[in-house]
Amino acid sequence: MTPYKTQAHINSLGGKTDEITVLEKIEDARQPYYIVEYRGVRCTAIFNWYNCTYYADDVYGRISA
Repeated sequence: MTPYKTQAHINSLGGKTDEITVLEKIEDARQPYYIVEYRGVRCTAIFNWYNCTYYADDVYGRISA
């Protein structure tokens, strides 16, 4: 997958939007999720197909190296 930049609702910003870089899509049995980077922090995100927006969790969804 080629990384790409897009807008997302950010948890630490109280749901306000900012730019993220989508790095990878993870297929999960319950719901697919994404590995994204926001301001140098890798974290998880979900994509809502109903309103076509990403939600990045840079607080509880942080991924350590």
